[in-house]
Amino acid sequence: MPPNNALIRASGLDTLRAVAIALVLMSHYDGFVSGKDTFGVVGKVGWTGVDLFFVLSGYLIGNQILSAIARKETFSLKAFFARRLLRTLPNYYFMLALYFLLPHLLSGSSTAPLWQFLTFTQNIGLAYGQTFSHSWSLCIEEQFYLALPLVVLAVVRCRRPLAIGWWLIGAAIGAGMLARGSAFVLHEYDAFSAQTYYATWCRFDELLPGVAIALLKNFHGALYEKILAKGNVLLVAGLAAVVATLYCVKQELPDTMISTTLGFSLLAIGYAVLVMAALSPASLLGRIRVPGATQLALWSYAIYLIHKPIFMVAAPRLREMKVDVNAPLTVLLLFAVSIFGGWLLFRCVETPFMQLRARWYPSRRAAPQLAAAA
Repeated sequence: MPPNNALIRASGLDTLRAVAIALVLMSHYDGFVSGKDTFGVVGKVGWTGVDLFFVLSGYLIGNQILSAIARKETFSLKAFFARRLLRTLPNYYFMLALYFLLPHLLSGSSTAPLWQFLTFTQNIGLAYGQTFSHSWSLCIEEQFYLALPLVVLAVVRCRRPLAIGWWLIGAAIGAGMLARGSAFVLHEYDAFSAQTYYATWCRFDELLPGVAIALLKNFHGALYEKILAKGNVLLVAGLAAVVATLYCVKQELPDTMISTTLGFSLLAIGYAVLVMAALSPASLLGRIRVPGATQLALWSYAIYLIHKPIFMVAAPRLREMKVDVNAPLTVLLLFAVSIFGGWLLFRCVETPFMQLRARWYPSRRAAPQLAAAA
């Protein structure tokens, strides 16, 4: 008996989430353990795992908000924020406590004030090498979770809210491009300067293609289904767009300014096309269930938080022991430890709070296997 559409769609998104965390693991292994291109070209573009997470978050959170609006249900800001905080804060604050309790093991070149970590503003002014620097992406997502529902509730009160919604998405993506272009022109900050890479105003636009998918799904259903019917075309087009964008960014084509201005936005749009393919029952990405992908997707938030400190603690000790950090067995071992650590964090910290969330703020219409990812 074939799986129903909800399960198909969940498996496609799980696969993308598993790909995203795998890319991040490879990128950070190259950067903080081996210091080499251990995974070849895939490791070199592993930083894009965060970009894929942004698009997935934009879709999942946008869909939560917009589906309630489309069904003309009362949207509770209190419930939304409570659900978000119960989802994100426990793991994050647990890891933050470890960083501050074990500074001799986990400290970086410098440490932002505690209040910036507690308020998810640490990414503002962040420099490479600082303590708990990989939380920068969580800061942007938390800021997005705060802003999006407020903007949506303001827009629905306007005349022609759909037109305004589409206009705002386009204008905001343009604003992100303008911010990066201005940073390059005024300060010569390219795409991978810390002042560009970590800054909210230079990266927030990557969540918006995911919101656009949610808007299309909930308010333009016929067009949405027509597009999803071309699932494998979406898959090929999305892969081609991501590869082409990464090539241009890597080669700084046609020049550094244009690749800085457009690169992140075009990459997010390419990943959004892949998300559409994952949502399509007609695509291979939507149909095929990759073994282990559901578990990696479920644990991905916890793995993301814990893997880098594990790498940072292990790397110098492996070098002291003269262990070949490029050996496949060493790579597999550190990946396995990171995944196991993520699973422990998920089971011991995240799960109890998710159970409280389900009891206190139950989701009205959570699709099977999607609720855990959101």
